[in-house]
Amino acid sequence: MSDQRTVEVTAHDLPLHCPQPNAPLWCQHPRVFLDVLHTGEAECPYCGMKYVFTGEKPKGHH
Repeated sequence: MSDQRTVEVTAHDLPLHCPQPNAPLWCQHPRVFLDVLHTGEAECPYCGMKYVFTGEKPKGHH
């Protein structure tokens, strides 16, 4: 995806939270956990970063 406000995540990134550990200091905000498995995507209420789940869901999640 070319939108710099969209991040693709996989099962390896779960549990997903924003900001991510590699986020620059200027975009830090209180950590919020996001559920990307329910609809396949989630948006951070603080910064508007959109996370899109790609790949196979972990076992036990439908």
